[in-house]
Amino acid sequence: MSVADLGRREGLRSVTFDKRRAKLAGTETSNAKRLGDLGTENNRLNKLMAEAVLDNEALKAAFGAKS
Repeated sequence: MSVADLGRREGLRSVTFDKRRAKLAGTETSNAKRLGDLGTENNRLNKLMAEAVLDNEALKAAFGAKS
């Protein structure tokens, strides 16, 4: 199976694949997996932070506090 076929099957553009391959070139499999896990965790934490900021702003608006 070619890289292009695999990319189409997984919904990954060839440009994205090339960038990831360049970024991970020479990286051991365990390190590459760890990098992916860290990226996933980072996205999750960013979403939590955004929700906390929105909650904080809503509380300030409800109680008339200034930003």
